[in-house]
Amino acid sequence: MAIPLVLASASPRRLELLARLGVIPDRVDPADIDETVRAGELPATHVRRLAAEKAATVAARHPDAAVLAADTVVAVGRRILPKAGDEATARACLKLLSGRRHRVLTALSLVTPDGRARHRLDETIVAVRRLTDAATNAYLASGEWRDKAGGYAIQGRFEAEVRFLAGSHSGVMGLPLFHARVLLEAAGLMGGGAG
Repeated sequence: MAIPLVLASASPRRLELLARLGVIPDRVDPADIDETVRAGELPATHVRRLAAEKAATVAARHPDAAVLAADTVVAVGRRILPKAGDEATARACLKLLSGRRHRVLTALSLVTPDGRARHRLDETIVAVRRLTDAATNAYLASGEWRDKAGGYAIQGRFEAEVRFLAGSHSGVMGLPLFHARVLLEAAGLMGGGAG
C-alpha cells in the first residue's frame, strides 16, 4: 500500500512544482509555525530549522503519512530579508537587491511514517540589475511581491530584472526539483529515473 504524501505548505507554487515531477500530494496541511529569526541565526541555519520544524509539526498530525516541508529565504550576506507584507517592505527589499548579488536558500525536509527525517539544502546565487525608480514602481504596482521572500517572485515579471542566476530556478521559486526528487526517491515515494 502506497504511503500518502502530505505537503506542509500552502504555497500554490510548491504544488505546481511538485506536479512537474508527476507528484500530487494526498493532502496539503500548512504547518503554521513561528518563523521568527533567532538572535545570531545565519540564513542556512534558519531555513534548515524552519523546514525541519514544519515537517515535524505536520508529521505529528499525520503519523501514517510522509510529510514534505520547505522553507525559502532571501539573504544578503548574513542578513535575511523579510517576506514582503506591505509595499514599504517590498520597496526596501528591492532597493537592497538592486545592482547586486544575493542568495536564495531553500531547505527541504521529508519525514516518513517510520520517523526518519531526510533534509536537503539548495543555495542559488541571483544577480539583479540596477533597478530604476520606474522599474521598481512598475513592479510594486504589479502586486507580485506580496508575501514573497525578499519582495519578489522570480516566476513573474521580476525574472526580467535578473541578469544572472547560478543554481536552481525552481529553488528560487520555493521547491528545488532536483532535491525534491532525490528525497522522494530515497523514501520510495516516486520511481527513480535517469540522472
